[in-house]
Amino acid sequence: MRPAPTRCPVCESELSVTRLHCSSCETTIEGHFISGQFGNLTPDQLNFVFTFVRCEGKINRMEQELGLSYPTIRNRLHEVIRALGFEPGRDEPVEISQEKRNSILEDLSAGKITAEEATRLLRGEEE
Repeated sequence: MRPAPTRCPVCESELSVTRLHCSSCETTIEGHFISGQFGNLTPDQLNFVFTFVRCEGKINRMEQELGLSYPTIRNRLHEVIRALGFEPGRDEPVEISQEKRNSILEDLSAGKITAEEATRLLRGEEE
């Protein structure tokens, strides 16, 4: 058996599943079904996810198993994250030092920066 295609070979639009069949009892169900987010992954991306899970998310084990460098594995992981509809790193909290935080608040208090600038800097966005 092969995995079902997820993209139309003519126009590249997303395909929808409309028929399911049981080869054991010959039951057929028709309708519109979703294949889930993993259905959007290419076979290579799906294989990467299986390897990632098997290696318990440890990139050093992935390096050994796949024979790839850390940056290559990280890039492939980011491709999978994007294919699942997320943006890598978006939800990661930005850490700034207490010293920098105090400096930003002092500049705000002294009127050297606006509240908007202070908010941006406290979020870790560059000046």
